[in-house]
Amino acid sequence: MKLLPLRPVFLLLLTTLLGGCGVSETATVAATVGAAKAKEAEQAKNVPAQVQGKLDDAAKLAEQKRETAESR
Repeated sequence: MKLLPLRPVFLLLLTTLLGGCGVSETATVAATVGAAKAKEAEQAKNVPAQVQGKLDDAAKLAEQKRETAESR
């Protein structure tokens, strides 16, 4: 009969511990997702420069082909 009062305390403690694990897991997942999004944003900043470089390369190649065709 003495163990009955400990049961609610044990359940409260167990619930608190399990709840704490969920909170820390949620925070960890949020931090990971945030870091991934930051990396995506940083990579997205480089896309216009990469596209412009490819366009410049294509224009140079077209110019070289045009000059080769004209010299024949």
